[in-house]
Amino acid sequence: MTLIQAIIIAIIQGSTEQFPISSLGHAAIVPAILHWPLDLHGEMFLPLLVMLHLGTCVALLVFFWRDWVALFTGAAGRHGETIQMDSIRILALLVVATIPAVLIGGLFEHAIRSLFGTARYAAVFLTLNGVMLLLVDRMRAGLLPTTTRPLASLGFGEALLIGLFQCLAFFPGLSRSGACIVGGLLRGLSHENSARFAFLMAQPVILAATVLEALKLRHAPPQPEQMHMAIIAAVVAAVVALVCTGILMRYFRDHEDWALRPFGWYCIGAGALSFLYLSF
Repeated sequence: MTLIQAIIIAIIQGSTEQFPISSLGHAAIVPAILHWPLDLHGEMFLPLLVMLHLGTCVALLVFFWRDWVALFTGAAGRHGETIQMDSIRILALLVVATIPAVLIGGLFEHAIRSLFGTARYAAVFLTLNGVMLLLVDRMRAGLLPTTTRPLASLGFGEALLIGLFQCLAFFPGLSRSGACIVGGLLRGLSHENSARFAFLMAQPVILAATVLEALKLRHAPPQPEQMHMAIIAAVVAAVVALVCTGILMRYFRDHEDWALRPFGWYCIGAGALSFLYLSF
């Protein structure tokens, strides 16, 4: 892998991890379209994968640090009893929502990605991701309640449901953030609150995945050149992810009525065209 390739992958990771268009799907499709001979599951790629996830996680922590401070200080009772109860409940909801990813990911993630990890499968699932986004946005406009709920009003069963939606991202091409946002919308949250819950929930999951991947490096220590390239890519991914998170949260706040539609049409178009290109 060249430095330019690593930087391009970092830009893809930093942007598509935040936008509901599947970072894993793009990581499978783009190198295949560009005819890069990269094994994204090989040992040579592992240091880059670890550092990209770390960069993305750092970007989310930087962007949402005020949310975490508010939740923990609120849970400690520094802002009154009502806020304390809401903060404790939101933290508990986040814990419950991560349980499906931990259990299902630990049991089935490797098998799912082994079966469906090719670029053509990713293109199919990316198209389905677009259909999911458009369908739920249409349902929200016509069938779902127009009033939105605060995060603290979610039930634990609803948080578990959103966590189950997150597990769709084990299929390359289905977006983790998009699936979580869809789950939140179906339970009456706004686009902004759905995205906020999705990104808060993502941070411990991404961090845990990064640690597990990093442990694998004990068996294949990276060369200094690999680590230098991975560190540069991580910085690029972090900067891109930080900017894209800010853009997305502002966008959701200002486009509540049709926020997912551009992403849905993009996924359908990009997925369908990629599948045709990779098939012929």
